[in-house]
Amino acid sequence: MAIKDITLGQYYPAESPVHRLDPRTKIVGTVVYMVSLFCVNSFSAFALSILLLGTVIAVSKVPLRFIAKGLKPVLILIILTMLINLFLTPGELLLSLGPLKVTEEGIYRAAFMALRLVLLIFGSSMLTLTTKPIQLTDGMEALMKPFEKIGLPAHELAMMMTIALRFIPTLMDETDKIMKAQTARGADFESGNFKEKAKALVPLLVPLFVSAFRIAGDLAMAMEARCYRGGEGRTRMNPMRYSGRDGAAALILALYLAVIIFSRTLGLF
Repeated sequence: MAIKDITLGQYYPAESPVHRLDPRTKIVGTVVYMVSLFCVNSFSAFALSILLLGTVIAVSKVPLRFIAKGLKPVLILIILTMLINLFLTPGELLLSLGPLKVTEEGIYRAAFMALRLVLLIFGSSMLTLTTKPIQLTDGMEALMKPFEKIGLPAHELAMMMTIALRFIPTLMDETDKIMKAQTARGADFESGNFKEKAKALVPLLVPLFVSAFRIAGDLAMAMEARCYRGGEGRTRMNPMRYSGRDGAAALILALYLAVIIFSRTLGLF
């Protein structure tokens, strides 16, 4: 897996209706979609989730191949989840491999959980791929604003989460540069047993931590130089406004969630 394959936190610039949606609509829509995936209890219901996500991806003009790269960092987790469900789910026995037993229900469960994880990753990736970091900050702050009455620092939390997301690709880029530099000096990150591989990470982690603290210090100095003083009294260059497309997106999401919930409750699918 290459470091550049990590798409979490990256923004894909494009001119599309999805990019032009209000960030609050996209944040709420992402949460609704992720919740709906845990309400789904059949593959036929998953077809509706895939149809909605596929439509959003097509309208957003973000290449599917670019989104799919985000699966590489979690591929081991997906495979491990499949194996656990495949061998540990009781049911009608199909194959026995010593102490490991493959059942019909295990195959169904393994495929079901793998599909859910893939849709979760794709759905959450669409939020950062179609929303600029500053828009993401403003959207999260606006959604958390009502909780300030109970002492929640909405602006600070939104800023912290957005900076963390924003610097994931930056740190991955830095990691890639350090790995190439250390490899050119003779470091070997691939061969050897687990202990040797862990030792080989030391010349990578030390300069990475130094670089991370340097980037954090530069960011703090830049914010101070621009007289940043937090959220109180701040104005925005581009105020957020709901439009007709946001209303249409909210209606589609509401209908989608209603169908998913009723299909589970009434056993329609």
